[in-house]
Amino acid sequence: MTVIFPAIDIQDKRSVRLYKGDFDKEIVINYSPVAQAEDYEHAGIKALHVVDLDGAKAGKPVSFDIIIGIRRVFSGIIEVGGGIRDEETIKAYLNAGIDRIILGSVALKNAEFTKQMLATYGAERIVIGVDGADGKVATEGWLEKSDVDMSHLIREMIAAGAKHFIVTDINRDGTMAGVNQELLFELHDQFPEARIIASGGIRNAGDIVALRKKGIVDCIVGKALYEGPLALADIVALEKSELAGELIEPSPYYTRTVHEETDSQDVPNLAISAVAAK
Repeated sequence: MTVIFPAIDIQDKRSVRLYKGDFDKEIVINYSPVAQAEDYEHAGIKALHVVDLDGAKAGKPVSFDIIIGIRRVFSGIIEVGGGIRDEETIKAYLNAGIDRIILGSVALKNAEFTKQMLATYGAERIVIGVDGADGKVATEGWLEKSDVDMSHLIREMIAAGAKHFIVTDINRDGTMAGVNQELLFELHDQFPEARIIASGGIRNAGDIVALRKKGIVDCIVGKALYEGPLALADIVALEKSELAGELIEPSPYYTRTVHEETDSQDVPNLAISAVAAK
């Protein structure tokens, strides 16, 4: 089943799009990420990709309170990344109803911790973010480049039980230049047991269909939604065109309805620290 994740990237409490991951080259999409998520809910969107950009830079959650606000108004699948470096944060997000946790920088810098989290929570809850350029992994909100091949990181995490990999070519992200098909198809062919999630550069419905024909059925869309070539109705139609396949199950840690309040006892310290960090 095709899963298309509209992206909500949060910086300074706003929803923004960056150009090639440059924090200084932003376009404000919505001054209220929560209102944006509510619009997606009404449009029939089934999944969201949410990134705490400030958290990615800080190495700890900064936009936690906003993300919990998104959870309250959006009933579909939510995956969250940015600044997640310890199990306390993972537990806090899962207890608050977030379905999938994206581990990116920590997967490279602390592989043993990442493997432990995969063993504890499973491959349907822990997603590996593989961001980079020229086939090499980038970390810390794309501010640091490494000499590690994307394929090496994916191979190591598959051996630890990982299944879902968000692969982003940062040179394509926010450019509307099309995805890096060569990279994505090579990784898909190299690791058929993995579920590669395409990210960076998707322009329109045609790009999504082209990926699907090659076996890459999941993707993340951003700028194309805000510049007009791709509409929310296109996403809904593309997902409805899939008649069978796996579904992502809702988080077992939380039963929710839209607008349900989160129990403040679940995550009090993290919520307070997130507000204080702003």
